[in-house]
Amino acid sequence: MTTSRCDLMRWQFDLTWALFEYHLERLRPEDFLWEPGPHCWTVRPAADGTWVPDWADTEPDPVPVPTIAWVSWHIGWWWSVAADHLRGRAPRERTDITWPGDGPATVTWLRDLRTDWLAALERLDDSDLDAPATFPSPNDPQYTVGHMIGWVNAELMKNVAEIGQLRLLLRAQEEKKS
Repeated sequence: MTTSRCDLMRWQFDLTWALFEYHLERLRPEDFLWEPGPHCWTVRPAADGTWVPDWADTEPDPVPVPTIAWVSWHIGWWWSVAADHLRGRAPRERTDITWPGDGPATVTWLRDLRTDWLAALERLDDSDLDAPATFPSPNDPQYTVGHMIGWVNAELMKNVAEIGQLRLLLRAQEEKKS
């Protein structure tokens, strides 16, 4: 049995998404802004009612521990930009990607990003994977669409693990208090 490269990348994405659904289904609205320690990155309400993520152009030392809200915004940011590139749209700026807010809205947003990404992937065949890509590394001329899709799968798996670990730590802390 021969598996195409597109099919293999899609399988890897679907596996990662199944792991994400496990956590998305169990997240409570109050989980998103839980701060696991004193040095955190989160999202904060702005005067206009939108949410603004903590950010530094140079990674701080020590690196702040992110909240689930921040990680979910981060997924929305990089995934929106990756989808823009894959679809040939002008990529949005980081500051154009806003966190939706409460838990259910964020979960819906992430699931909608998945739907948009899958629709873009459905248009591809193996020959498309060899086309040049400028995201996520605009200065590397050897990057291809296949690299970008592989990067999305890896970045999503990393972020899913972070959200899962934060959720598990919160539950463990709650059990310890009771």
